[in-house]
Amino acid sequence: MPRGLDHLVLAVHDLDAAGRFYEALGFTVGARNRHPWGTENRIVQFPGVFLELIGVGEGAAITPHGPGRFSFGAFVRDSLARGEGLAMLVLEARDAEADRAAFAQSGIGGFEPFFFEREAKRPDGSSARVAFSLAFAEDRLAPEAGFFVCQQHEPQNFWNPAFQAHPNGALGVDAVTMVAENPAAHAEFLHHFTGEHDLVSTSSGIVVPLPRGRIEVMTGAALAFHTGVTLPEAPARLVGFTVAVRSLDAIAARVRAAGLPHLVVGEGIVLPPETAFGTIVAFRQRSTQP
Repeated sequence: MPRGLDHLVLAVHDLDAAGRFYEALGFTVGARNRHPWGTENRIVQFPGVFLELIGVGEGAAITPHGPGRFSFGAFVRDSLARGEGLAMLVLEARDAEADRAAFAQSGIGGFEPFFFEREAKRPDGSSARVAFSLAFAEDRLAPEAGFFVCQQHEPQNFWNPAFQAHPNGALGVDAVTMVAENPAAHAEFLHHFTGEHDLVSTSSGIVVPLPRGRIEVMTGAALAFHTGVTLPEAPARLVGFTVAVRSLDAIAARVRAAGLPHLVVGEGIVLPPETAFGTIVAFRQRSTQP
């Protein structure tokens, strides 16, 4: 079964500043949470998918990578050492252990199982337990990009319609963008990681349709054409995402009111990495939810 988008890990140095930025854009941003190993996050939630703003907190005790062991905290720390931005792409998992075994069999994983739990805050301020099992995968052609699937053990304590109501009319994440010199070279990895067989070749690269959202892998030239953003040459990496909104005019008004540098490209509004904490954030209008 193909796996839909679950969340995007956006590494930032100043978690509260990033939270204020997304609030200025009209998103509902959750309270600060802390992982057992010391990374801290704030979440922007949509139905079935969320953005995870994440940084390394005070007194973090991060476990290093090891043979057969992927350290989430170390990956976030190392990503921030290179710069802020979209560090990891996460898909939904119904059975993380089965996915871990499948990744090992296909040669893109085999890392140790990873389970953790933390305290979450409800809209009324009360606490609730959330717990997750993760299975990591590795695209050896994109070492700066992180990939894993996430199984929720207490979904009723995590997903909440109150957190999914955004003043800017945002509906969800429609697409995640990766840039690569040769997009087709990542097709085999993405097939095994997503479980999707029918990848689509385009003049820009490849598109992986998912039950929720899609993954776009394009060349730097195609990225510049579609977003107006030209990036320096670097290894294949995750660079941005597209948010579907009810009204592009409403987003444009918020961007102008906040004085944020932006681009109008085709029928979309694009915030470049220097505006959006290292990530390309694009907005496209969608009349209804899919």
